[in-house]
Amino acid sequence: MTENNNRAVAAAILPLVGGAGNVTSIAHCMTRLRLGLRDRTLVQDEQLKALPAVMGVVEDTTYQIVLGPGTVARVTPEFEALVEAERTEQERPATPTPLTPLTADDLAAQGAAIKAERKAKNATPIKLFLRKIANIFVPLIPALIGCGIIAGFNGLMVNLGLLPAVTPALAAIATGFMALIAVFVGLNTAKEFGGTPILGGAVAAIIVFPGVANINAFGQPLSPGQGGVLGALGAAVLAVYVEKWCRQWIPQSLDVLLTPTLTVLISGLVTVFGLMFVAGEISTAIGDFAGWLLSTGGAAAGFILGGLFLPLVMLGLHQALIPIHATLIEQQGFTVLLPILAMAGAGQVGAAAAVYLRLPRNGSIRRTIKSALPAGLLGVGEPLIYGVSLPLGRPFITACVGGAFGGGVVGLLNQLGGSVGSTAIGPSGWALFPLLDGNKGLATMIAVYAAGLIAGYVAGFLATYFFGFSKQMLTDFNADTDTPAAAPPAPDAPEKEPATL
Repeated sequence: MTENNNRAVAAAILPLVGGAGNVTSIAHCMTRLRLGLRDRTLVQDEQLKALPAVMGVVEDTTYQIVLGPGTVARVTPEFEALVEAERTEQERPATPTPLTPLTADDLAAQGAAIKAERKAKNATPIKLFLRKIANIFVPLIPALIGCGIIAGFNGLMVNLGLLPAVTPALAAIATGFMALIAVFVGLNTAKEFGGTPILGGAVAAIIVFPGVANINAFGQPLSPGQGGVLGALGAAVLAVYVEKWCRQWIPQSLDVLLTPTLTVLISGLVTVFGLMFVAGEISTAIGDFAGWLLSTGGAAAGFILGGLFLPLVMLGLHQALIPIHATLIEQQGFTVLLPILAMAGAGQVGAAAAVYLRLPRNGSIRRTIKSALPAGLLGVGEPLIYGVSLPLGRPFITACVGGAFGGGVVGLLNQLGGSVGSTAIGPSGWALFPLLDGNKGLATMIAVYAAGLIAGYVAGFLATYFFGFSKQMLTDFNADTDTPAAAPPAPDAPEKEPATL
């Protein structure tokens, strides 16, 4: 079956299962396309069974469409692409009407329009690729957070000499995931790039297999884990392309046997005799560069990183940092970059507090800030960004100034020897405190990070309070939005209302 035929089969199936909006999950096994459905009643069973390519349907925890070996592996990526395309088309925003923001609702609408516009502009090939990279690592964040907190708690117990019989078990729990993170990266990479996840995981597992120590590559023995998450990512991407090539040329009758065998064999050999070494060199260079940047750049490096992080987020380029964070965590146990980048959120909090004080009569915006500030303090900055600072314009810039000063403080203290990092990616603000790690004691790390937060809060507040509003902005926004308009004076004599037609 050709690629066009596979796409035609997928296109025929999609409307008969209720369209993209009715599909909650997509997977396949050896013979069946397995779909999670939002509303089972939207499925047109008889029409679906009548399709020439459909051998039958099975209802279980998922709705399973039997397509046969070989065929299902080719139709599934086409089906996924059609679902994504239909969802993207449905979510495409209308051209926003220019607004004069006066209330929190107006700001929220304008913020949503900006967010949608940014999402559309970020749909370039490079940014879509970076989004794929982010989608590989984002599902790993809960495990990174959980294991990171357990590792920090275990380290505290070891330092205090508490429960020595329990701490080895906690150490195993905390480090087990990181020891095999390459496998999970391989699984997610293959899934994101349109391959079979377990094949990507199988190839990535070679990297952490202890037996690779018996293999020589480039004149020296390999080390288990060499190349880390970058090697796993590259190995899994290679596996996807080998798998797709196999499915294109291998007869369907032999697909079940030959495709997985050749995928693992070819990708595995390239991984062992090339990717592991190259990715290992890149990983080492990333770690060395991060250390050099903060040990020599200090405050300047922190100022730039903290100030530019939110613009990078707006451009969709921040996703390129995720593999770097993961590599540093795998190498050193923590990423020194995240506490600096987290200062961008501190600048937003300080800016929001200044907006609150500068608009004492605008009850609508003040209520939005009051409800969003707790989340902002915990590192969830989106409500403040898209609901307050970004629609206002200038307060977004002054918030970035606050993030720059916070990052500069953390960078300076890092240069002076107080290296502080995070054992996981994702959290920021106060939520990052339980994940702090570094080269000093816990009290020092807390002090360094807290000093950065305070600097970000203060600088964001002062920059916004004094430079965040023009006179015209204050005139437009500092109005009492809660007071209803005054009623017109009553006429001297009641007027007869016009007849209703």
